[in-house]
Amino acid sequence: MIPIDVLGTFFATAIILGLVPGPDNLFVLTQAAAKGRVSGIIVTFGLLTGLLVHTMAVALGISVIFKTSPLAFTILKIFGVGYLLYLAYGSFRAGKENIEKRNKKPVSLMTLYRRGIIMNISNPKISIFFLAFLPQFADPSRGEVSIQIAVLGIVFIIATLIIFALISFLAGSIGDYLKNSDKAQTYLNRIAGVVFIGLAAKLAFSNHNSL
Repeated sequence: MIPIDVLGTFFATAIILGLVPGPDNLFVLTQAAAKGRVSGIIVTFGLLTGLLVHTMAVALGISVIFKTSPLAFTILKIFGVGYLLYLAYGSFRAGKENIEKRNKKPVSLMTLYRRGIIMNISNPKISIFFLAFLPQFADPSRGEVSIQIAVLGIVFIIATLIIFALISFLAGSIGDYLKNSDKAQTYLNRIAGVVFIGLAAKLAFSNHNSL
């Protein structure tokens, strides 16, 4: 078993990492501000599902493929960039008329959940980060490393849930305050579109050799 002090240090580190601005928490912030805190929470669960996939990948050694294969890294990166640009396109198209239609037929929770999953698993840098980060807190002398990795992954997910839920609540409160303003909603969607483009550019110019 992993000692409590090691888990405590790992949990504190995970909390700090969750607070650092990055693709996932920015994604939660923009979705919660534009669509409400519940939407932010659902997106969060999608992202956490993606983290679970990354944890399993590290525990099973699959992430080594992305670390050692530039081709595999590039293919997944292209998919991720394409999806982010698709989300940006949708955000920029969401003007006043689109907002009125959306209020009548809101985006389903399953769609938001699916967006969170795709957003997370299509970023190969997360798998590589987990591959470099999680094993630092595992020790073969304490038993099966893959089980320790799984436990650490779950602890990381819990820490992320706390931070992202807080982000969803705060951003959702802003969104609730502005929800009756079509102009404000349009601005929020434009901001979300810019964020998506920025995340796509950051991912597109990421260097496999620097990871």
